[in-house]
Amino acid sequence: MAYDAGPFPMPVTRLNPMVTPPVRRGRWLALRVVVFCGFACCAEAADTVRCPLADGFDFPVGKPEAAGYHKARGFYPNGHLGEDWNGNGGGDSDLGDPIYAIGTGVVVHSDNVGVGWGNVVIVRHAFRDAGGKIEMVDSLYGHLLERRVKLHQIVERGQLVGTMGSNNGMYPVHLHLEVRKNLQIGMNRSQFARDYSNYYSPTQFISARRRLPSSLQKFEMPVRTFAPYGKTLAEADLTSGPSRSINIPVFQGNVPAQNKPEQRASIPRGSNGPALILTPKGGKSGTVVTGGAAAAKKNATAQAKPAPAPPPSPLPTRPAPAPAPPSPPPQDDFWGRMKAKLKQGGLSDGAGAPLRTNR
Repeated sequence: MAYDAGPFPMPVTRLNPMVTPPVRRGRWLALRVVVFCGFACCAEAADTVRCPLADGFDFPVGKPEAAGYHKARGFYPNGHLGEDWNGNGGGDSDLGDPIYAIGTGVVVHSDNVGVGWGNVVIVRHAFRDAGGKIEMVDSLYGHLLERRVKLHQIVERGQLVGTMGSNNGMYPVHLHLEVRKNLQIGMNRSQFARDYSNYYSPTQFISARRRLPSSLQKFEMPVRTFAPYGKTLAEADLTSGPSRSINIPVFQGNVPAQNKPEQRASIPRGSNGPALILTPKGGKSGTVVTGGAAAAKKNATAQAKPAPAPPPSPLPTRPAPAPAPPSPPPQDDFWGRMKAKLKQGGLSDGAGAPLRTNR
């Protein structure tokens, strides 16, 4: 306490400039709390992330052509909803191998789900189809040893997203890859149809879209479209709020034409170029057309004339023995090792139910 000099002496409190007054300190703390809560609420409520279109898709291992890897298990509806990829070294020699994003996109899931999944990354891709329409798909990378990306991170085609694992030894080392049409599946596959209405065959999808038109323009990608593991969309409150105005493509209906097996024609390779064997509806042997339009016309003219009967053979001849089928190349018995793993210890999904082998 000190007194000012002057005609009216009054006590004056001298403040230490290094000490913030209690009132000012309280106001500053309140302001910091408000700002922090505002940023946190904005981050939590984010429904979209701006992301460029994918300009094509590559394979997730041995990029871009899966060199040094093979498909140990394929995709089939109502069964195995993805593909399992292994290194050609055999056994678990591919543990820790790099896993790459199949295309440009945004990470919509990066977490250790546990149970039969382990570390999982899901990347959402937007791309322009042949008709110019923007479509979206999710690519899932399961059973990872490590995750190398974060939620809502933008990734480019061929960027590292994780490393190959075995879900802590539950399975033989491999990558489980899925490509989903339905953006609401997330980690809750049992709530959705397990067929072509919700899934692509990964190899078919990638092979048909290796190079796509793109631009520098970025598009709003929905990032909150599926519920946490074990919950429904209603329980996660994703059926109301800002996300309702986002157009989420959910494909339903018949199997796309590109996923149907082609049964009308086969194209063997001949000495004069490809030969198209047309099969009529009756299922009998059809016409063989070779060598382009001119050859097709000549072939049609020749078939209009009756073919002369072959001369009788003077001596009976024995048919030539059929060549032995080529032996398949030796491959790692991934499926056998998978079954052996599942038989050891009576694995379950964490809720007491036996673990299914379709992951």
